Amino acid sequence: MEIHRCAAHSSGCQGCGGLNRRQFVAGSASLLSASMLGASAGVASEKIAPAGPVASFVPSVRAAFVRRKGEYGMAWPGQIYDGEAARAKYTRQITETAKELKIQLDLRPEPLYSLDESQAWLEEAKAARPDGLLVVLLDRQQHAWPTAEKAIDTKIPTVIFSPVGSSFTTNTAAPSKKSGCFIASTDDFRQVKYGLKMLQAGARLQHTRCLVIAGNAPAEKVMPHLGIRLRYIPAKAFLDEYQKTPESPEIKAMAADLIRGARQLVQATEQDVLNGIKSYVVARTLMRREQADAITMDCLGALGKSTVSLPCIAWSKMNDDGIPAACEADLGAVASHTIVQYLFDRPGFQQDPVAETAREAIIGAHCSCPLRLHGFGTPPEPYDIVHHHGMRDATGRPEWKIGQRTTSLDVLPGNEKQPTQLIISAGEVLENVAVPPAGGCVVSVMVKFDNVSDVLAYPGFHQVFFYGDYKRELVQFCRLYGLEPLVV
Repeated sequence: MEIHRCAAHSSGCQGCGGLNRRQFVAGSASLLSASMLGASAGVASEKIAPAGPVASFVPSVRAAFVRRKGEYGMAWPGQIYDGEAARAKYTRQITETAKELKIQLDLRPEPLYSLDESQAWLEEAKAARPDGLLVVLLDRQQHAWPTAEKAIDTKIPTVIFSPVGSSFTTNTAAPSKKSGCFIASTDDFRQVKYGLKMLQAGARLQHTRCLVIAGNAPAEKVMPHLGIRLRYIPAKAFLDEYQKTPESPEIKAMAADLIRGARQLVQATEQDVLNGIKSYVVARTLMRREQADAITMDCLGALGKSTVSLPCIAWSKMNDDGIPAACEADLGAVASHTIVQYLFDRPGFQQDPVAETAREAIIGAHCSCPLRLHGFGTPPEPYDIVHHHGMRDATGRPEWKIGQRTTSLDVLPGNEKQPTQLIISAGEVLENVAVPPAGGCVVSVMVKFDNVSDVLAYPGFHQVFFYGDYKRELVQFCRLYGLEPLVV
């Protein structure tokens, strides 16, 4: 059957038999067998959720305002500045943000009025070991910036909020070069909110357990610098669990929903989709058993020679549900997925990079791609259900939006001697490459990255592409957590 790439399903579209999109969708129910339709009616499916340490973890942040006591006078921010009104406003915004992000906030009731008070507060913070500090400067004078620098020197990840009027570049230049901080010199509170989001994400990384299904023996490890905990179980565990998992009404209902939402099935069958959804349920079972928050598997090594479905649909659905799921037991991809999800609340597409020299672009190619590219809980992009490039199993192939700004992240895990590096690029989607007639993985999205012309030597592998231009935000995350950004 020829793969049809029509996006709009217009009335003149031959690949849809002349049906318009409404007619095509209305008729798509005919793709579903009576048993699947029956199973999907009234059957509640259980979404996968974190089952490890991060599931119950609540990050903690200590916060304080800093200013001199009494009138501001002539020195900045000046008598024109209403410090009490600013404190009331920022207190409300900080409190609301902490509640939204589920952060335990300890906000000092009174500002730090002297360097002695600041030193005492910071000593208490070091003893309490919170996940982050937030220092809000309502002053430029006296102990304000010395307090900020001392906070950074605690080695607790620190966000410094300097509203306009509380700093010159002479104040910010030196601390901005230090690792372990994020300085928001602005009246735009969205930057402070992102600072708190980074503190939340960084703390959650330290409490995330990833199930690694690979090899032959159980093991426990920790990913350096990021703190992600790795729980290894033998690859055979997935195969054994798959073989004893029944094709339940829940599996049939989830498969029916996925087929119903597709524009079409191409070569892949109902049974292929059922098999893929079964892998999702198997992964859910194993994650609960092993108390994990993320997952990766040596899928080709474990399942490639068997008739068991590769987990392309399962991983796609898990990433759509906010569970980091990486292909091929790639630990760097685990970290990339997790950082993207925790910071930006959206899934990413782990792919194999292919140079496209005619257009100076990179084609990201793989057979497992999330569908809800705009974010968790958003509608999926238009998608087809197709075969894996090995002409087996099923996977969803979403249509990436042409012109969409897109970021690439590739985490290169470090060790005691080598820092963890993040390769970061941003650009825009040029094309969804049709496979076939092209060869390779069935999801192949072409992205033109800013300032990248030597595509033949584009660095990294299994980079995660995701919607939005977040190059600057990722660099800021690196600075806050002592990681090394490599901006391409």
